[in-house]
Amino acid sequence: MASMQTLSAAGTRPDDAPEAPTAPVDDRSLRRIVIASVAGNALEWYDFFLYSTAAALVFGELLFPKGTDPLVGTLAAFAGFAVGFAARPFGGVLFGHIGDRYGRKGALVWTLSIMGGATFLIGLLPTYAQAGLWAPALLVLLRVLQGIASGGEWGGGVLMISESAPPEKRGYYASWSQIGVGGGFVLSAAVFFLVQMLPRDAFMSWGWRIPFLLSIFIFGIGVYIRSKLPESAEFARAEAAGKKARMPVFEVIRKHPKEILMAMGLRVAENGGSYIFLAFSLVYGKFIGVPGQIMLAGVMVSMTVELFTMLLWGRLSDRIGRKPVYMMGAVGLIVVAFPFFWLIGTKVPVLIWLAFLLGNAVCHGAMIGTQPSLMGELFSTEVRYSGMALGHEIASVFAGGLSPLLATALLAHYRAAWPVALLLMAMGMVTVISLLFTHETRHRSLH
Repeated sequence: MASMQTLSAAGTRPDDAPEAPTAPVDDRSLRRIVIASVAGNALEWYDFFLYSTAAALVFGELLFPKGTDPLVGTLAAFAGFAVGFAARPFGGVLFGHIGDRYGRKGALVWTLSIMGGATFLIGLLPTYAQAGLWAPALLVLLRVLQGIASGGEWGGGVLMISESAPPEKRGYYASWSQIGVGGGFVLSAAVFFLVQMLPRDAFMSWGWRIPFLLSIFIFGIGVYIRSKLPESAEFARAEAAGKKARMPVFEVIRKHPKEILMAMGLRVAENGGSYIFLAFSLVYGKFIGVPGQIMLAGVMVSMTVELFTMLLWGRLSDRIGRKPVYMMGAVGLIVVAFPFFWLIGTKVPVLIWLAFLLGNAVCHGAMIGTQPSLMGELFSTEVRYSGMALGHEIASVFAGGLSPLLATALLAHYRAAWPVALLLMAMGMVTVISLLFTHETRHRSLH
């Protein structure tokens, strides 16, 4: 243990250090942690993902000045989407500090409270026709609050599970944390799918508000669930041993700069590709005349399947390693970039849904299912929340936040999907190169 602390203090971590023996969390407690964490994550990410769907379908027309080209209003809505991502690193720093100093559980209650309140208020916003520029200004402000909350959510949600899981099954159990992320998107897409069945006038006047207003109930349920969670086992051990960083953010930057850069590079293909598949694809479908319900159905089906495939990818990472599984997803993204848009361009529902399955359940699933364990194993316990939050959220600004905005701008300029396919390939290459410089972490200790 002394040698491990010495190595950690030097800012390095051995690639194949065996796990130190610790008292295991019993199966019943672990199941409770997993279920509660997944439920809390799903409820919070439901709130966050509502914006991406509404930005593609509603906000550009109702809350922003759109001019003569409907893509201009959508571009403005996605700019607000990007602003929310720009706020995520601030949330990562804030809640990373709280989570590393005072516990993962308390940080997660705060993130859900902020997210729930901001999302509910979006459902009450006036339109551009009613309030002029106040409408987009207030929307962007609330999106910033959503971004701050989501910036602190992911790392804590992952660590509640991975820091209590048995080492030999950490990849599998950690992948469950992503079920909440995927489940949140499926839930948000499903609610929008249902309200879109209203007559168009009713949907555009009040129906779109329903998914946002439901957040008041989600907030109450989520806070109750999270307040009943125990603290993560690894954090509790570190706290008992007095292993706490005074300023976790500064400590992780000083000790683990390379690991932060690794995490950022790993995030580019996963996050950027995901938002092109999930958000921009709706814009592209609308642009070429594919009914919105067919596109939303493809999103829902593929994300539902991904809820299962990401667990399989996580389990596979326990067997063959994190790095090769992640590489499959990144290379796969490069391979399917052009076929994804070709399949949508056929306007045949089954082929459109195949495109979403390849992009989400296969390529994105391999990366997102492996990401929690891989990123967590890069950092030591006393700075892990902050390290994961920094790497994960800084990259999200450039990848997830800008990708649908840039993709829509490319579509508006070229009136074709091939530049967006090249963008997907470029993001895949960034992650492939990052993986080449990342060591295998499957046997690393979390201490």
